[in-house]
Amino acid sequence: MIKFKYVILYVEDLEKSMNFYKDTFNTEIKFITPEKDYGELITGDTTLSFASLALANSNIKEGFLHSKATEKPFGIELGFVTDNVEDLVEKAISKGATLYENVVEKPWGQKVAYIKDPDHYLVEICTEIQ
Repeated sequence: MIKFKYVILYVEDLEKSMNFYKDTFNTEIKFITPEKDYGELITGDTTLSFASLALANSNIKEGFLHSKATEKPFGIELGFVTDNVEDLVEKAISKGATLYENVVEKPWGQKVAYIKDPDHYLVEICTEIQ
């Protein structure tokens, strides 16, 4: 059996990062380790997880690129579907995100916008594809 189970974001402040997603996207915290170096949100079949940079550095011996405000985001995105893209983008910005690409309507009718979360990861906020 193979199952896609989780995505982990490497972050400076685990609780702050988790609370951004909890408060913005109405998710619930599943757990946080006592050391506050790893945590998971309840997001459906695939879990959105967070690891502190220290924990990530201890696991990934070869190192990795850090997400930075001064650079373009990584070529990967997290996607959240909503009925009201504009309202969710505003909410995300009020919680600490920055607008990266304003709301546009695609030729197939889907509304799409992009933000950078407080850790500078790219997040797509969109309507369902009909």
